[in-house]
Amino acid sequence: MPEPTTLRALTGAPKEPAPLSRSALVMVDLQNTYTRGVMELENVQPAIDEAAVLLDRARSAGIPIFHIQHDAGEGSPYDVRAEIGAIVDRVAPRDGETVIVKNYPNAFTATELNDRLEPGSDLVLAGFMTHVCINSTARGAFSLGHRPTVVASATATRALPAPDGGIVPAGTMQTAGLAAIADIFGIVVPDGAGVPD
Repeated sequence: MPEPTTLRALTGAPKEPAPLSRSALVMVDLQNTYTRGVMELENVQPAIDEAAVLLDRARSAGIPIFHIQHDAGEGSPYDVRAEIGAIVDRVAPRDGETVIVKNYPNAFTATELNDRLEPGSDLVLAGFMTHVCINSTARGAFSLGHRPTVVASATATRALPAPDGGIVPAGTMQTAGLAAIADIFGIVVPDGAGVPD
């Protein structure tokens, strides 16, 4: 068997992310939903810490910042009208920062996000969950001609039931979700230090 490689490598796609100063930061679903209860994610607090550092850097750089918030309706863990669906205080939007409410995993679906970006934008993605909304948003960005970079340590996910009746551990889901993105849809860096100023 040949050594595994990515489609990005085979097609000569860029391997290094654009500088943060030339990018837009997209903070996906950093909601209380994922910090407790049935939807609590593995390593969620360190991921929020890393996202907070990225957010501070983006604010200092004066780049566009988009806070994405998932809404699944009243009474759900994603109820944006309730405290459970609110954005975590440490990474909450400030006045003047854009908040976009979505109803689908891909933050571009049925939202104004693409309209608010320059064509072919460099994006930095952070948030939850890696295998769902981060993966879907990175793919959506790629399909629209944008260039997403995902900061791995600013993402997290959870264990899932396996088709064979077992359990797929959260760490496996995290690794697989990031590897799928890195194959072609975007650049994945281990942490914020991987995105130059």
